[in-house]
Amino acid sequence: MSQGLPATGSVLQRSVAAPGNQSQPQSPEDDDRRVRRREKNRVAAQRSRKKQTQKADKLHEEYECLEQENAGLRREIGKLTEELRHLSEALKEHEKMCPLLLCPVNFVAVPRPDPVAGCLPR
Repeated sequence: MSQGLPATGSVLQRSVAAPGNQSQPQSPEDDDRRVRRREKNRVAAQRSRKKQTQKADKLHEEYECLEQENAGLRREIGKLTEELRHLSEALKEHEKMCPLLLCPVNFVAVPRPDPVAGCLPR
């Protein structure tokens, strides 16, 4: 221990000496089993990674579709806002000269459903 090494030995020595890692003579059947288990694990890991990749790809496609839909809806909002502004201005201009709104008879306190509806053709 004069070299500053830990009392329990190196990591490699501990892992070899750990229970279950004792070096016992391996039979060819044990080796075959271990090789098959490793191959099975490798295939399962590949399958899992492929599944994760497919899921990520699907989420990315969904994201792209939602982004496009969102952009389209924003354009529609812009168009509808502009149409609302235009129609509001047209209504204000119409109210200035509407004969039904300017008629003194209309100032009688008679409940009317909608003065603009009276201007519309029947």
